Amino acid sequence: MIPAVSRKFQFFPFLISLLITLAIGFVASVVTRPEIAGWYSTLKKPVFNPPPQVFPLVWSVIYVMIATSAYLVWKHRSRKPAYIIARSVYITQLALNFSWSIVFFGLHQILLALIVIGLLWISILFNINWFSKYNKVAGYLLWPYLLWVTFAGVLNLAIYLLNK
Repeated sequence: MIPAVSRKFQFFPFLISLLITLAIGFVASVVTRPEIAGWYSTLKKPVFNPPPQVFPLVWSVIYVMIATSAYLVWKHRSRKPAYIIARSVYITQLALNFSWSIVFFGLHQILLALIVIGLLWISILFNINWFSKYNKVAGYLLWPYLLWVTFAGVLNLAIYLLNK
């Protein structure tokens, strides 16, 4: 178990964590949004495909949870290998999160996006594990993210199978 740190809330580090996470989601949405009415609307989708307006709402909540989780771990920052690994896992899952939108919506590569979302799912599991070593709440905050990415992966698979 990692030793406890100050419980005092630090506004600017939290804001930076929030801005980084939301910026990644926003930039990915720049690629995604035009494709919703375009290419995505031409695809066959399963009956459980949610209406398009559900995705930005869910992702907004999840991004805030991811940012909060990262902030709780950031408070433990150090040069120790465990923290460096936790930070690296976090950055990896953010990069995979961002990549999925580019691959699926930007490149229209449904199968490759399925591979990316599988890697994202694994990286979120690692992220939960490493963040939980620093702060249990930080780990718990990532579970809805894992569940949503699980659903998104099933949806990605169904779209692939319906359109291959």
